[in-house]
Amino acid sequence: MEQLYFHVDLDAFFASVEQCDNPEYRGKPVIVGAAPGHRGVVSTCSYEARAFGVHSAMPISEAYKRCPKGIYLPVRMRRYAEMSRRIMAIFSDFTPDVLQLSIDEALLTMTGTARLWGEPDRAAAMIKRRVAEDTGLTGSIGASANKYVAKIASGLRKPDGYLLVPEGGEREFMRALPLAKLWGAGEKTQANLCAAGISTIEALQHVSLSILESKFGKAGAAFLHSAALGQDPGIFAGEAKSSSMSAERTFERDTTDRESVRDVLRRIADELAARMCEDDVWSCTLGLKLRYGDFTSITRQTTRQDPYAAADEIFQDACDLLEKNWAAGVPIRLVGAGLHNLQKGAFRQGSLFGCEGERAEDARRAVQEISRKGKGTLVRAKFLEPEARARGGGGPRK
Repeated sequence: MEQLYFHVDLDAFFASVEQCDNPEYRGKPVIVGAAPGHRGVVSTCSYEARAFGVHSAMPISEAYKRCPKGIYLPVRMRRYAEMSRRIMAIFSDFTPDVLQLSIDEALLTMTGTARLWGEPDRAAAMIKRRVAEDTGLTGSIGASANKYVAKIASGLRKPDGYLLVPEGGEREFMRALPLAKLWGAGEKTQANLCAAGISTIEALQHVSLSILESKFGKAGAAFLHSAALGQDPGIFAGEAKSSSMSAERTFERDTTDRESVRDVLRRIADELAARMCEDDVWSCTLGLKLRYGDFTSITRQTTRQDPYAAADEIFQDACDLLEKNWAAGVPIRLVGAGLHNLQKGAFRQGSLFGCEGERAEDARRAVQEISRKGKGTLVRAKFLEPEARARGGGGPRK
């Protein structure tokens, strides 16, 4: 293949790390995210939990209804960032061109590496084996001559899978997929396509660009036209890791709910802070990316005088940018944030999370263990009913 890209997506990453660190959790439904009884969502869950219908971004209250006997754990972003860094270093042993898309996802440019690692099937097997041997984790790999198709391919063989789309076979590959697999086209877009009589990717391939523009605008039409044909619509573009780090999330359906977007930004801020700490870099510049329901995108950034020293600072500035640039009622498809102009070396003493963050994490784990052993349920005071707070009481126990 003249061009070759691997999209590597680690399987149920946060939950898998927890199962590796705690062998007693293996084979059990593990849900990482907010604690039951609190507001928040599922960050990641194991495949055992998915069998109960639990999935990422689901409200934790709904997850608990579906899987009350699951093992609910807090997010340990520093630990995940440490494991991510090890895995990204493994990828760098196979190619110098690694674009880290998020803490558990990367695009590897494998063009010209055949003399070193052999054909794509062999190279993918070597990468997967190295990751498993060095970390105990698994990942799924999609291989293609373009990044977009590689991304879709990696999701079709999870967990621990591999799928190669031969060069020249991208259009045929896309034609065989259901419309729901058109990555980047949300529920509303798919509904609009179906309303226009376009219910399959094969049908979409035969719609002219001009007709799509009349229904979805220039940006939306360009994306749908390229994606349906298995061409790269250019959504995976980023700066070299040495000068920037970023993460983004695409919502399962377009959203206008500010709390949902803020929840995602909180997780991204934690991720960026952990990666910055692990890579021993710092930054004064934060960028925000928004992609709206009509596929148009904007990027905005802010630069502060002092480097970012905590996840809370990243989160607050990201929220400020969000409020300034997101008009109420306009659906959002994707949100992302990144730190730019990274500089090597610590800028001051201390951790990006701080001792308080580490103690809070330890405390939450202790609370979870108490609940798991049936010794009671502890919740934050702010979540108690007013009368319970007034009497200084702890509410119901079980």
